[in-house]
Amino acid sequence: MSAAATNPAGAGGAARGWETVVGLEVHVQLLTRTKMFCACSTAFGDPPNTNVCPVCLGLPGALPVPNERAVRLAARAAYGLGLAVHPRSIFARKNYFYPDLPKGYQISQHTEPLSTGGRLEIATPDRGNVTIGITRIHVEEDAAKSFHDRVPGMTAVDFNRSGVPLIEIVGEPDLRSPAEARAYLTALKQVLLYLEVSDCSMEEGSLRVDANVSVRPAGSAELRTRCEIKNLNSFANVERALGFERDRQIAEYQRGGTIEQRTMTFDAAKGEVRPVRSKEESHDYRYFPEPDLPPLVLEAAWLAEVRASLPELPAAKRERFQATYELSSNDAGVVTATAAIAAAFESFVTLSGASGGKEAWNWFANDLLSLSADGETIPLPLERAAEAVKLVKAGKIARQALRPLLARMVEAPSADAAALAQGLGFIQVSDTGEIDGWVREVIGAHPGEVTRCRRGEAKLFGFLVGQVMKRSKGRADPKLVNAALQAGLKAGG
Repeated sequence: MSAAATNPAGAGGAARGWETVVGLEVHVQLLTRTKMFCACSTAFGDPPNTNVCPVCLGLPGALPVPNERAVRLAARAAYGLGLAVHPRSIFARKNYFYPDLPKGYQISQHTEPLSTGGRLEIATPDRGNVTIGITRIHVEEDAAKSFHDRVPGMTAVDFNRSGVPLIEIVGEPDLRSPAEARAYLTALKQVLLYLEVSDCSMEEGSLRVDANVSVRPAGSAELRTRCEIKNLNSFANVERALGFERDRQIAEYQRGGTIEQRTMTFDAAKGEVRPVRSKEESHDYRYFPEPDLPPLVLEAAWLAEVRASLPELPAAKRERFQATYELSSNDAGVVTATAAIAAAFESFVTLSGASGGKEAWNWFANDLLSLSADGETIPLPLERAAEAVKLVKAGKIARQALRPLLARMVEAPSADAAALAQGLGFIQVSDTGEIDGWVREVIGAHPGEVTRCRRGEAKLFGFLVGQVMKRSKGRADPKLVNAALQAGLKAGG
């Protein structure tokens, strides 16, 4: 095989006539304060080698004790992704030698994992909605972190991560393109965040991806030799790396060569995938049951309580929002992107006094959420935003004044909405005498357009309304302007 794969030909080039087969293994750090088998802190960014003890350093005689919260979060993730959680599972030792593994083995699960048999429905760019199988979710501890750039000519190891609780989500080889892999990861992360089992921060290492990829002739059911790309640290890099490796394998087959099962690494800076070692199989790790831990036995009542605590998940929430609030599929997808935005929108519907979900969504998305710095954080307390909306509903300010008023309220969070609107000149003029005066001025200034409008050129009515609004500097109540202009045109006709 070639040393590295670079400059992929793309799906429309080398990939034509071939099918890509991808399965992802996603490692997720659970949202706990302490490690999987000891009481050391999981805090990110602490000084190196300060959150350690005899257990996570693997010192002789130290015994592990499972973290109940970690097991609870793992079961919660499994139920949320449709897996069966088994009342009995076994911890195992996964044996391999590496400087970041102080015990010489990792406590994981193998033949009897916590859960099996799940699925996740995703929207794909080419195949529409498809269901991706999830083989298993098991619990394990993390290894330490190696640094190759801290000490010249040496590798430094920070054992703070050693023993941090993880789940590994093993997906079926049901993905058919790099883009589908990214869509799967996006949907998976959303569910995990809704479940509040992890912060899913790839920057902090809370979510890491290993990708298995192979190719086969289109229409074939054969599963050919696969290669694994390890420790991908962004969804974009997952998609890029899979594209490179897919095209490398296709090119190798087209030359009459074969694919050797290897573990690969992706160099994002150089844009290449290169081999690091032969890919390990389960027998290479010499798994055996962890002798210091009894079987993990979960009572039926405990499992039922975990299952009952699940929140409404993204797919169900999208369907409900479309039915309840009459939102389009796209709008429902936007508003349910995070649980916080979805909850804020539902509160806003009530607080704003909207006549329906569509009206509330227009205010929420176009005016309030558009002021958010990150597109997710609501920039103003909902009760305050509702004050501004009620000025629109009462006809005191024009609809187009809502966003600038909200922007000013963000800058002055304690100021009264009506007072701000008054100071900004947004309060609409409802004095019919003043509006009648502007109408008479416009009729006198545009005799040609007025005559044509009276003869039936209806589009000129909008022009004349615009002229009245211009004279009022946008402050006239549009409804009263329309009524006054119609009366003026009839009176002179």
